[in-house]
Amino acid sequence: MDFNLRVAEWYRSHKRPLPWRESKEPYKIWLSEVILQQTQIKQGLPYYLKFIKKYPSVFELAKASEDEILKNWQGLGYYSRARNLHTTAKHIVDKFDGIFPNSYKDLIKLKGVGDYTASAIASICFEESVAVLDGNVYRVLSRYFGIHTPINTGKGFREFKTLATKLLPLSQFGDYNQAVMDFGAKQCKPVSPDCRKCTLSEKCIALSDGFVKTLPIKIKNNKILKRYFNFIILKTINNRTILEKRLQKDIWKELYQFPLIETKVSITKKSLILNDDFKSRFGNKLKSIKLLNSKQIIQNLSHQKLHIKFWEIQIDKKLKNSIDWKQTKSYALPIVIAEFINNFSK
Repeated sequence: MDFNLRVAEWYRSHKRPLPWRESKEPYKIWLSEVILQQTQIKQGLPYYLKFIKKYPSVFELAKASEDEILKNWQGLGYYSRARNLHTTAKHIVDKFDGIFPNSYKDLIKLKGVGDYTASAIASICFEESVAVLDGNVYRVLSRYFGIHTPINTGKGFREFKTLATKLLPLSQFGDYNQAVMDFGAKQCKPVSPDCRKCTLSEKCIALSDGFVKTLPIKIKNNKILKRYFNFIILKTINNRTILEKRLQKDIWKELYQFPLIETKVSITKKSLILNDDFKSRFGNKLKSIKLLNSKQIIQNLSHQKLHIKFWEIQIDKKLKNSIDWKQTKSYALPIVIAEFINNFSK
């Protein structure tokens, strides 16, 4: 078919030199795909290199503690990926002696492995005839074939998966899948693609009909939850403090944080002192209190907007389970807390 031949030809000249492409080892492909879920290559590449150096095989990854994995993942976001990565590594070592399943139907059973990751591993490592669908592929197919079905719907997934499967060549499925993804990343870019130099421009429906800027279509979820976090930094005269592990099924699960008071709105020092949760937990420890960040920190997550304040409480009592302030940097922390500690320590 003209489409896959042109994309494959383009790929031979424009293939990105990525370290995981130097091998078809399932562990390296799996690791790269998990890291790059919802992450751009320029951000994910340093993490991949760090993980490969520290955990050169699935056995080293499985042996590591979850806290260590989360610490090394710090700053990459979507921490459930790191927890699933560790769980799956242990599963592969314990159940399969470190050998990855070699088919899509078995790969997709692994925790944290969805259709895209299973398709990528199966096609790249085992040359299985399965098509990948990521943001780049959706964009290329929707523009070239003029498809207006929203990509983040069940109907959209089925339509694009069927089309992508029909477009597969007769062989070299892994190379072809990577070719379409690279084509979307480098040529058919989200914003301002250079359509004049595109090898597919002659038959691209979006280009001929003027829909390049509007395709692909994605239904927007406008429900953004606003949350107000007040982190309480307890500090003794000998510079000790407390970190707590976040255990609830919420953002930052299994990461460490300063004791948290969550409120419905942004509050003042007076309102914080009168807060019932604050009084029950810290009222008897209060010697002095001050707001450390004069301007609240805003962190935008996928469907949440966090308004964050850091309050320091100086106390002259001993704290149970306390740690030296310098130790805080060794814990797996949400990036907003890690950055605050770095700035606050200067």
